[in-house]
Amino acid sequence: MKAKFITVEGTEGVGKTTNIEFIKTWLQSREIEFIATREPGGTPLAEEVRDCLLRNREELVDSTAELLLVFAARAQHINTLIRPALERGIWVLCDRFTDATFAYQGAGRGLDKNLITLLENEVQKGLHPDLTLYLDIDIELGLERASLRGEFDRFEKEQVSFFEKVREGYKERVAQNPSRYAVIEAGQALQEVQIDIKQALEKWFPLEK
Repeated sequence: MKAKFITVEGTEGVGKTTNIEFIKTWLQSREIEFIATREPGGTPLAEEVRDCLLRNREELVDSTAELLLVFAARAQHINTLIRPALERGIWVLCDRFTDATFAYQGAGRGLDKNLITLLENEVQKGLHPDLTLYLDIDIELGLERASLRGEFDRFEKEQVSFFEKVREGYKERVAQNPSRYAVIEAGQALQEVQIDIKQALEKWFPLEK
C-alpha cells in the first residue's frame, strides 16, 4: 500500500495526544512503518518557530505575522520530514496540519482565507492528508479538560468566543471536503472515542486481500 498521510485535528482538550497514541498502536498492529510528528514543529527549526508562536508574551502578535510563521514552520516540516518520508514509503501521522491554520488563523483570527489558500498552494504543492480525524467537542468542556494539563500557552488563553469560531472553521472545512474527514465525537468516554477512530481507520485503509 502506498504510504499514507494521516492528520489529527481539533480544538483544545479534545484528547489528541491520547488518541494519537492509540493510532500509533493501530499502525503498529498492521506492521506499518510510520513516523509521528506535529505542527507547528516536527524538525529542530520548526520546533523553534513553535516555541515562538506558543510562548506567552506581552507584545501583541500580529495575526499576519502569526500566519507567516505557521507556514514557515510548515515549509521546513514538509520539505525536510513529511515529503521525504512519504517518498520512502513511510506513513506520516501528524498532530495538526493546514486545517488548523484555516480554523485558527482563518476563522479564529479572521484572516483572508484566500491568502491562506495561496500560501497553502505555494508551500504544500499539492500535498494533502489522505485522512483527517477531526475530534469535535463542546468548547467549554474542552477548555475545562485542557485546564487540567497546567498553564495555558498563548493560544489556550484566548476567549471562549475565539474557540467557538475555530470550531466553526473546522466544521466548514469538513463540509467542503467530507470525503477526507472522519468526524469523531470527542466528548464521549475514551473507549467510545477510540472505537470510532478504529472504525474510521479500517474504513479508509482496509486490509489488502
